[in-house]
Amino acid sequence: MTDKQQRLPRFRRDPEAAGSFQFTKRDLDILRHVAEHRFIRSEWIIKLIGGSRQQLLRRLNLLYHHGYLERPRCQLDYYHESGSKSLVYGLASRGAGRLRRDLDMPFERMDWTTRNKGIGRLFLDHTLMVSDFMASLAIDCRNRPDIRLLYSHELPQPKGRENNREPFRWSVDLPGKRHVGVVPDKVFALEVTHPDGRIELTHYFLEADRGTMPIERHDLRQSCVLRKLKSYEGTYAAGIHRTRLGAERFRVLIVTAQTTRAQNIREAVVGLEKGRRLFCVFSDDGWRACDGVLDLVTPHSPAGVNSR
Repeated sequence: MTDKQQRLPRFRRDPEAAGSFQFTKRDLDILRHVAEHRFIRSEWIIKLIGGSRQQLLRRLNLLYHHGYLERPRCQLDYYHESGSKSLVYGLASRGAGRLRRDLDMPFERMDWTTRNKGIGRLFLDHTLMVSDFMASLAIDCRNRPDIRLLYSHELPQPKGRENNREPFRWSVDLPGKRHVGVVPDKVFALEVTHPDGRIELTHYFLEADRGTMPIERHDLRQSCVLRKLKSYEGTYAAGIHRTRLGAERFRVLIVTAQTTRAQNIREAVVGLEKGRRLFCVFSDDGWRACDGVLDLVTPHSPAGVNSR
């Protein structure tokens, strides 16, 4: 990166100072990864794309200044604390248009740049908890030829929800509260090819817990972690995953910010009547300390036992 490029403002576009720009296939790959994760740190983009770190940082810089990517301003305080942290990127309107045109990705026609400017720090931190985990999982799957990661848009879409912006949204009946809505933070599947040629597909519903709601309330009409657990338990008991979601089997992954809270959620899982083995709970620090996140999410790890 040249001195001129280093002097470019971080959070104000200056395409003239950034210099000439010719869009490439690698740029399209960058936009595709950013779109999949909504917001993602530059270090994960580098790992997902591969190649020279400096060249990729330069491309990210150009994509931002030429209006393809956005840098949410709510991350400004990161740089007051430490200027060495990775920049966070989101999709800008021009980038969404390019993906819609070149890859036929079904983005609604709206001003993505304005949409991203309204993002707050809590929402960004929550989204990054998801994208950090998913990027790590994607990299792990690359090293396993027997496992393929499928994102939600690559899965059979739920019945009757093909044109919905949130196709994997459903409701389940709970005692004292009808039609509790369920919207996972991330939906994906792992397709495993066994040595005998048999292919097994498991859906995963990822929940990122920032510790902002109580684990349990006496009244399940109020939001709490236990209500979320019972909603997934009810999904399994009623067979909604088969009849509505097209999932033969599923697991629920809950990643939380603190180790002690992870243990408290595990205790709530153990107290469920049915479906305890649906859940895998771990802390943010726990999965980062692992050799690979695939060991955490595969079905051999029973819920409530994983202590990471």
